[in-house]
Amino acid sequence: MKLRKIRNIGIMAHIDAGKTTTTERILFYTGKSHRIGEVDNGEATMDWMTQEQNRGITITSAATTCFWHDHQINIIDTPGHVDFTAEVERSLRVLDGAVAVFCAVGGVEPQSETVWHQADTYHVPRIAYVNKMDRTGADFFAVIDEIRDKLHAAPAVTHLPIGRENAFTGVLDLVNMREMHWDVENYGTKFVAEEIKPEYRELADTWRERLIDQLGAVSDEITELYLEGSEVPTDLINRTLRAETVERRLVPVLCGASLRNIGVQPLLDAVINYLPAPEELPPIVAHHARKDKDVEIARSSEGQPVGFVFKIQSEREAGDLSFIRMYSGRLKAGTAVYNVDKRKRERIHRLMRMHANRSEQVDAVEAGDIAVAVGFKLAQTGDTIGSEGCPVILERMHFPVPVISVAIEPQTLSQRDRLKEVLTILAKEDPTFFSREDEDTGELIISGMGELHLEVLVTRIIEDFNVQAKVGQPQVTYRESIAGTATHVEKFHRILAGKENNAEITLRVESLQRGSGNRFSSEVSRAVLPEEFQQAVARGVEGAFGSGISFGYPTIDIGVTLVDAVYNPNTGTGFAFEAAAALGFDNACKHADPVLLEPIMRVDVMCPKEYMGDVINALTMRSGLVQGVESRAMREHIRAEIPLRNMFGYSTSLRSMTQGRGTYAMEFAHFARKGNT
Repeated sequence: MKLRKIRNIGIMAHIDAGKTTTTERILFYTGKSHRIGEVDNGEATMDWMTQEQNRGITITSAATTCFWHDHQINIIDTPGHVDFTAEVERSLRVLDGAVAVFCAVGGVEPQSETVWHQADTYHVPRIAYVNKMDRTGADFFAVIDEIRDKLHAAPAVTHLPIGRENAFTGVLDLVNMREMHWDVENYGTKFVAEEIKPEYRELADTWRERLIDQLGAVSDEITELYLEGSEVPTDLINRTLRAETVERRLVPVLCGASLRNIGVQPLLDAVINYLPAPEELPPIVAHHARKDKDVEIARSSEGQPVGFVFKIQSEREAGDLSFIRMYSGRLKAGTAVYNVDKRKRERIHRLMRMHANRSEQVDAVEAGDIAVAVGFKLAQTGDTIGSEGCPVILERMHFPVPVISVAIEPQTLSQRDRLKEVLTILAKEDPTFFSREDEDTGELIISGMGELHLEVLVTRIIEDFNVQAKVGQPQVTYRESIAGTATHVEKFHRILAGKENNAEITLRVESLQRGSGNRFSSEVSRAVLPEEFQQAVARGVEGAFGSGISFGYPTIDIGVTLVDAVYNPNTGTGFAFEAAAALGFDNACKHADPVLLEPIMRVDVMCPKEYMGDVINALTMRSGLVQGVESRAMREHIRAEIPLRNMFGYSTSLRSMTQGRGTYAMEFAHFARKGNT
């Protein structure tokens, strides 16, 4: 398939916006599947995990390939729940475009904003699809306003709804100036396109003129035709809108009701017409490991192979499945490839295209493809696959830190080693999941993004890996830092196996702006302390970052500078300097006003208006700082920031005070000094 005929897209949305339902229709209308799988029945093709089917939500990103009008569309369906935001992050990292699905009732909801800003980070062009136009309370024009006001995007409306709620029957196509109606009895496979009726003509003309105005602002040709009173050709509208979408200056907006099989075919047309092919995007910037400089990689099948491992999935029989986005060159099954990050060659046993959890074996993949390699032993999420002759490294992904932990133990001691093995597998698959063994108690501690995240993983441990385990109560994952500055001289002396190991260093520690991360630097010249011992100091400090100061929690936002060193070539050793660095860091921090930090969560509560007072009072009682209240479709949207330690049990409390009609979403906001409430 030629690059210009390929689209790599993701479907992204807030939970319950109808994202997977829309994807199921796409697969059905493109002929990829021969029946429509419904989420509510646990039959959705892309929700293949047992837990996804049981819970009715998407947990892991699933990939598939389908074809529409001679174009190949590689699709990744992503989760909508905030606990699985890492799945969205790594999908957006490798996509060329995205479809943002919005609920016509809920509008731009909290997770919609989160994934939208993630797409901004990776410069992903988007089109918007306002779904559920048949639902009570549906308001297409309110959603348009929210896209503009909340997301700071420029919506370009290409389709309008005909009617709303139960009266929603079709759409007005403003590009081709026609109205479209679907045969819902025939699963929406057939639709009728006809001239716009007189009762809709004024509405269509008004919004068509707005669209032409938007495009005329960037196209002299459109402006001239408009001023002359001439008709603007459809192909010119599409070309201009495509260019503006690819540059992320406009967001085409369509509408429909996927569950009723209305409006999905125009969405597929928009994917082809407005979202970019791989070759239309700028060259990839990578770091050349040997030349130590940034280089541009052309998106071409003719160049050196460059691919990015964005996901690892463990299979009992096949081993690790490495999901790869190819940016340049080709990979062939049965050949060796170079893992640039690991500096090792690995063999590709098989290459496959995925359709959810089913696979189709292929001989080769090339630039623009998303595929799976079987056979890698060393690859991890974020690794670059390439060639030894051109060892370039693509920018890695950055994932949020886990904020909640639980203790886990096997039902029988004989399964402890197997449990530790399973935890290692899960951590390799999920970059936001961590496990460790408590040095004092020997307990196994697992950490993740939220209660649902850990609940899903524990269920996998029990059901998928057949390890019977029990977990403790959720615990907050705190962090440690410092509020001041201190300088400390650390002298280390030890005799091991009759040999002296000496080191003396001076470290300065200082508090960094929250969110900066930990940093190490050296002001000592290599003449005073040779490079290998400077690296030993760096290792010692970096190891100490994870060991805490007073409570054993990992540290954040601390700057460490090596300001002086004394080195004796006869007794100075790497071991001594590494140990001195770890001890020196600890001692310096204890004199720099150490502080305990706790995770503060951004909480979004949706509830009927009559419960708003009770909900706000309850949030305040949990030390919540209410930041805003918005009214939307007979519901109130309350935003607050609350310490995570005060959020345990909130789901039950909210259900009780709102008679089961309140919902909430919670995500990590920032760390702050732990309070007393």
